[in-house]
Amino acid sequence: MSKTYATEEPARSVVEAPGATVLEFGTSWCGYCQAAQPLIDTALADQPTLQHLKVEDGKGRALGRSFRVKLWPTLVFLRDGKEIARVVRPQNVEQIREGISQIV
Repeated sequence: MSKTYATEEPARSVVEAPGATVLEFGTSWCGYCQAAQPLIDTALADQPTLQHLKVEDGKGRALGRSFRVKLWPTLVFLRDGKEIARVVRPQNVEQIREGISQIV
């Protein structure tokens, strides 16, 4: 599980890969993102095979715009490249686990 947001956006083929993926948009300096990290880490701790992509978002970032990201952090839960669920600014671990349960 990565602790930092990737500054280079992953290729669309990686995002749309078969299987379950959690796509996390945010920035390292965002207070909401920092506050949500323990919740995200806890929810993902028992999902070692789940692909988790942390992507830095901001102005001019095409991937975030393609997913209509407005607030950080935004977690997009994908199954075989299709959005199944989304959590924006999670407040508890259960919100994240519910999203995960829909894709695994």
